[in-house]
Amino acid sequence: MLECAGLTAGYGGIQALAGIDLAVEEGEIVCLLGANGAGKSTLLGAITASVPAKIGGAIRLQGREITGWGTEAIVRAGIALVPEGRQLFPELTVEENLRMGAYLRRDRDGIGRDLQSMFELFSRLRERRAQIAATLSGGEQQMVAIGRALMSRPKLLLLDEPSLGLAPRLIKEIMALIRTINGKGTTVLLVEQNARQALQISHRGYVLEKGRIVGAGPANRLLSDPQIVNAYLGGATT
Repeated sequence: MLECAGLTAGYGGIQALAGIDLAVEEGEIVCLLGANGAGKSTLLGAITASVPAKIGGAIRLQGREITGWGTEAIVRAGIALVPEGRQLFPELTVEENLRMGAYLRRDRDGIGRDLQSMFELFSRLRERRAQIAATLSGGEQQMVAIGRALMSRPKLLLLDEPSLGLAPRLIKEIMALIRTINGKGTTVLLVEQNARQALQISHRGYVLEKGRIVGAGPANRLLSDPQIVNAYLGGATT
């Protein structure tokens, strides 16, 4: 579904990504692992044209090159990003934030049906649909952010640190929701600081280090790789 070939990205004289080759097949959850500053968020930003970087190489979605497209065109093509830190519209209600995810759509009836689907998927939000987003808990805000992205009906959902700042119980809940979303047919590319939990729900993973991919493979293999365990999983075996 998604292919990055020789992808580079730079800010001034700083090379943030250096020749990234990455693929996400339809129906997969693929996770990106790496330390802070490895280039994970830059990679998602390059794919969605949401970072002010000079991009090189090629990005393809379902075989069609989208390198150089604007963010709106990329959303229309079927990619949605849930950004780090949620970035909700804090003064709007839950329902208004969700509807913002469908701003490019004109099918009013379909939007209404999808809104109800979001309240079924995130049942906690139904009773909070008229609540101002800024007053929600962190976990509830993350649910709104994911639901907002899903309202664009993406083929590919990009998630940037969805567990950031959440309690362990809520992290498990968010991971279970990601697996459910994938099970309903949405392909997922996941950047996640909780590497173990990310690998446990993923099919495959990539490891980024200083803008380069230094490891890749099936998630279960990465979970048992001593170097991955020591670097990203706290040195404990699964």
